Parts: sequence; structure tokens; C-alpha cells
Amino acid sequence: MRHARRRLVRRVTRLAAVGGLLLGGTMVTRAVASEPPDASAVPRTYAASAADTGSGLVSRLGTSRTAGSWLGADGKPVVAVTDEEAAAEVRKAGAEAKMVDHSMDELKSATSTLRSAPRVAGTAWVMDYQSNEVVVRGDSTVSAADWSRMTQVAGDIGGFVRMERTEGTFTTRLNGALPLLSTAGRCSAGFNVTDGQRDFILTAGHCGPNGSVWFADNRGDQQIGQTVQQNFPGGDFSLVEYANGDAGAGADVVSIGDGKGVRITGAADPAVGQRVFRSGSTSGLRDGEVTAVNATVNYPEGTVTGLIETNVCAEPGDSGGPMFSEGVALGVTSGGSGDCNAGGTTFFQPVTKALEALDVKLIVTAQNGSGQGASPAPSATQSAVAPGDASPGSSVSVSGASTLLSRLADPKNVGPGLLVVAGSLVALAATRFIRAEQDRKAYRRYYSATWG
Repeated sequence: MRHARRRLVRRVTRLAAVGGLLLGGTMVTRAVASEPPDASAVPRTYAASAADTGSGLVSRLGTSRTAGSWLGADGKPVVAVTDEEAAAEVRKAGAEAKMVDHSMDELKSATSTLRSAPRVAGTAWVMDYQSNEVVVRGDSTVSAADWSRMTQVAGDIGGFVRMERTEGTFTTRLNGALPLLSTAGRCSAGFNVTDGQRDFILTAGHCGPNGSVWFADNRGDQQIGQTVQQNFPGGDFSLVEYANGDAGAGADVVSIGDGKGVRITGAADPAVGQRVFRSGSTSGLRDGEVTAVNATVNYPEGTVTGLIETNVCAEPGDSGGPMFSEGVALGVTSGGSGDCNAGGTTFFQPVTKALEALDVKLIVTAQNGSGQGASPAPSATQSAVAPGDASPGSSVSVSGASTLLSRLADPKNVGPGLLVVAGSLVALAATRFIRAEQDRKAYRRYYSATWG
């Protein structure tokens, strides 16, 4: 009777182990099948898709027949065109066409003329697609003589160059989402990036030259890393290499204050009219709208081109901090004028251009919650929303980074399946060992009884 029970237990154990192998294999297969696809294949926000439609039409129709694109109040793409045939093609593609007098070629020619004129610190210019003008701004530091000289240059270009004086000064925001401190000044950490072997902080280039050592505290006890590559002026971005080469847990999260953060899922270029968010240690989380792209700013330290212009406020201490929308990285804070009491203009270095120039990838959140490197191509967000309804992104505790154990326990990952497979293999091996040991003992008893 006892032997029969043992045989029954062994058979049940073997059946359970075989069933476990099948179940574990299925779990692994499903987990692998549900791995996040390539960034370019992930669904994108309504704003990003609309921006692609507008920029695609501009690219297809050419710079002599168009003058830029932007997002309308309803979130739909608007394309500035110079002839009726181009307008018909825009409407056929589902976008709105706006007839204008000056093409992109004319706008670019105007900015080229401004760039070739004697440099005046405290000035900036952008191509305003919506008004079909080039807008030149001068801050409070620009003298009357310099402003008069620039006004003469603008007048020689044509009536589509508009001159504006602005309060405050265009300065780099040297000082910021978590602070970085060094003898060069104070800046913000922007986004975490990687070259596949080492991890870095992407921040503003004006924060400090190569060799600048950065700390997390005023006393210099907690070293973060060292600037290893800087681009400023011209561009405004740099890399701070982590002291141990590793960004650590939560590298895919940017801080927005009060112990909260936003998971970053990819990188993209913003569209004019898009709602965006900026985080910095001085003024916290702020939001606003992209007012222009490809802006040129003449800081006292030098000229920076290709910037994103916004009406998001910023203050000294916010420099290098991240700009994003719906979890997509867009830029790092460069500089601007004004403050968060009176409002102002803030310029950002586009993330995609910095990633390409530095040959690094953004550390982002995959669909299963783990961080991974992402190419600088436009990438994913959480949901499809109109620009005005955009949010910073998926909220998470800054200290709530996932551990190895939690990732293994996540049913979306291969961990649970592998654990089931391993347990089943152990059970099979155990039943085989027990059976072999019992057979060996039975053979010895039989042998002893026969030859005893």
C-alpha cells in the first residue's frame, strides 16, 4: 500500500512538473511577444502626429511654396502656403492652409542677413510662422545706437521684419530639475543619456567647460560627475559623466518637485503651438506654449542658434533643466528674459539635435517599466491628446524606481515564466533522483536475497 502511494505521488509530481514547464514556456513566450516595439513604431501623441503632418507637407511642397507650419487651437496642423495649388494639396491632406505673402526662402534669407550684420548682445530673432514675419527682439541692455543700427538692417530687408523691444535681459539661466553644483556655478540636471557603456547627464552647455566637477551638495561631499563634452556657444548642451559611470535606478524619471517625477518615454521635436512643461529647482514645474523654432539668441557669452522659443517662464537656477510634454523629452533650458512673476520668454536647446551631435541615446521608460536606451528619433507617449490638453506625462515617485525583484515579479516580464520553468525542472530532477535511488535500493535487496 505504501509503495502504491509513493508511485502515485511520483506520478502526480511528474505531471505537475510537465504542466509547469508548459505554463512557464507559455508565460515566457507571451512576455517576449509583448516586449515594447522599436520607438518609431510606438503610437504617438495627437500633437506629434499633427506636427508630422505639417512638417511633412512643408517638406513635400518645398520652401518656395510654404512658410512653416504650426498647431491650431483645435490641435490640427496649419501650413502657411504661397499659392492656391499648394493650398489645395494641404487641404487634401487634412490640414488647414493659410495664404501668406512671404515664403520660407524669404524668411531664411532675412535671418541670414541679420546673422551677417555686426553682432549685438541682448538681441534675438525668430521666424514667426503665424504672422509670416521675422521678429527681432532687443532687451534692456541694447543701446539706442545699436538698436537704431539693427533697425536700419531690418528696414533694408523688407517690411516683413518686425522690431520689438522687451523688458529684462536675455541671459543664460546659469543655476536648476535636481541641482548640480560646482565652482563654475549652479545648473539643473536635464535628462539621463547613455552611449551604451557609460551613463551621462545631458544639461546646458553654458553651465561649465570641460573638466567642471559637479556635486549634489554645497560642501562638495557628494560628487555626481564631471563635464566631458561641451558645446557652447553655437549650441547649448553638454555631457556630465557620472562618477561611477552608472545613472542608477530611476534614470528614466525627471523630477517635478515635491518628491514626484515624470517617466520619460522618448524624444521628439516640438511643434509651434504645442503645450510644453519645464522643471527647474528654482521655480519648479511650469507650463506654456512653443512660440517659435530655430530661434537665434545673442547672449553676452556668444550666439546660439536652432533654439526653441516658448512663453514658459524660468529663473536663474533653472538652467539645463528638462522640457517635456506627455513624457516626451523636448529640450533643456538655455536662457531667456523675465521671471515667473511677470512672465517672460525662455529658449531651449532641442534634445534631438543634442543627442545626434553627442552620439548618445536617451534613457527612457519601456512599456514594461524598465529603462532602456532610445534612439534620438521621435518616440512614444502615453496617449493621444490634443496639444491644449497635454500633461507632463506619467507621474511616479522620484524614489520609486523598480528593483530587480519587482521586475522579476512583473507578469509582463519573462521573470515569472523563467521561475516556473526552473521550479518544474527541479521537480522533474527530484522525481528522477528519488526513482533512481529507490530502484538502486530494490536491486540491492534483491541481489542480497539471491546470493545471501
